[in-house]
Amino acid sequence: MITGLTIPSSYYLSLITEFAPRPITNDLELSITQQRINTILDQKNLSQDDRDYINVLGMLVYDYEEKNEQFPKLTDGELLQTLMEDYNLEIRDFLGIFEQEQTILDILDGKRQLNSQETFKLRSLIL
Repeated sequence: MITGLTIPSSYYLSLITEFAPRPITNDLELSITQQRINTILDQKNLSQDDRDYINVLGMLVYDYEEKNEQFPKLTDGELLQTLMEDYNLEIRDFLGIFEQEQTILDILDGKRQLNSQETFKLRSLIL
């Protein structure tokens, strides 16, 4: 039994004919592809064809961004500070991960780095 093979509807064919999914090679193409996604998302009722098409375009956007977007490198102190701001956390919220408040302050001040176990626990805290 073969699964996953379907005959595309005329609507889906019109979507890919009007704006053919192609690998994104520059920021202009990225912007145009994102606009296309947003135009479809603005519709009231999305069909399965709409969702499938958005998924394909989304994968192209993701691939381009993975190859071309630079994410800032954060120090451990900047990472902790960002977590505190983004998740409205306070130093005391980290005491289950770190034994002493001074350890947290040292990381925030750049005097100490996170070890692998602390990094794992931080990830678990926010996931």
